[in-house]
Amino acid sequence: MYTRRSARTGPVLAGILLAAALAVTGCGAAGGGSDSTADKAAAPGAGNARSGAAADAASGAGGAKSTTPSKATGTSVPAGSHIIRTASLTLRVKDVPKALDEARTAAVDAGGYVGNETTTRDGSGRERTRAVLRVPTDRYDAVLSSLEGTGKVVERTAKAQDVTDQVVDVESRVKSQRVSVARVRELMDRATKLSDVVALEGELSTRESDLDALLAQQASLKDRTSLATITLSLSETPLKDAGKKSDSTGFVDALTGGWDAFVTMLRWIAVAFGAVLPFLLSAGLLVALWLRLARTGPPRRPAAETAPVSAGSLPVAPPVREEGGEED
Repeated sequence: MYTRRSARTGPVLAGILLAAALAVTGCGAAGGGSDSTADKAAAPGAGNARSGAAADAASGAGGAKSTTPSKATGTSVPAGSHIIRTASLTLRVKDVPKALDEARTAAVDAGGYVGNETTTRDGSGRERTRAVLRVPTDRYDAVLSSLEGTGKVVERTAKAQDVTDQVVDVESRVKSQRVSVARVRELMDRATKLSDVVALEGELSTRESDLDALLAQQASLKDRTSLATITLSLSETPLKDAGKKSDSTGFVDALTGGWDAFVTMLRWIAVAFGAVLPFLLSAGLLVALWLRLARTGPPRRPAAETAPVSAGSLPVAPPVREEGGEED
C-alpha cells in the first residue's frame, strides 16, 4: 500500500514542479518582451524628440511656436481651495465718525487695511460714509461679526466664489509659458543668421507679453483669494427714529416752524424779485426813451391866418323901430 502511494505521488510532484518551472519561464519571457518593447518604443520617442529639437532650431526663422514639454502641464492640484469672499454691509449708527474709526481699527487689527472711502451729507445734514475694507480670509467672519455689532443692520449680503480651477489653470499656463520663453531664448543663442535672430526676437516678444498677462492674472487671483472685501455703508439714524420723546407740538416748536416758513417765504420772494428785476429795468428804460422822444418831436406848423372880411359884404341889420314913435 505504501509503495503504491509513493509511486503515484512521485509523478504528481514532478508534474507540479514542471508546471511551476514553465510558469516562471513564461513570466520571465513576458517581462523581457515587455522590456524590449518598451525600449523599442522609447527609441523612436527619443529620435522624435531629437528631430523635434532640430526642427525647432532649423525653423526658427519661420516663427513656429515650440511645443510645451509634458512636465510643464503636470501641475498638482493644491490641497486647499481658493475662494473669493465678498460682503456688503449697511449699518445705521448714531455717530458715523466713531463707527468708521471702529471699523478701521477692526480691519487693521485683523491684518488688513481700508481702501476707498467716501463721505457725503444729505439735505438734512446727516452724514453718510462708504468704505471698502480688505481683511485676510481667515479673519473675514470675525471682522464681519464685529462690524455688525457697531449699529443696526439695515442690509447684509455675502458671496463666495470658488476659483480653484482657475488658479490651477493659470499656474499651469504660467509654467508652460516660462518654459516656452526659455526655449526661444536658447534658439536665439544658437541662431547664426540675421533673419533667424529677427524672427526669434518677434516670437520672444509675443511670448513674453503673454507671460506678463498671465502673471498679472495670477497676481489678481492671489490678491482676491488671500484678502476678502467688505463694503461698509454707514448712515446716521434719522431724527424721527433717534428721539421719539413726545408727539405733542409745543410753543417753541410752533414758533420755530413759523419762523422757518417766514424765512422760506422771504427767500422765495427775493428769488422771484431777482428773476423779474431785469425785465422791470428793461421795461422802464423803454418807457423813458419813448417819453423823451415824444417830448422832443418835430415842431408844429402855425395855423393859417384868416383873410379880412370887407364891411360891404357884411349883412346890415334893419333899423329897430321905437314903440313911442308908432303911437305918434
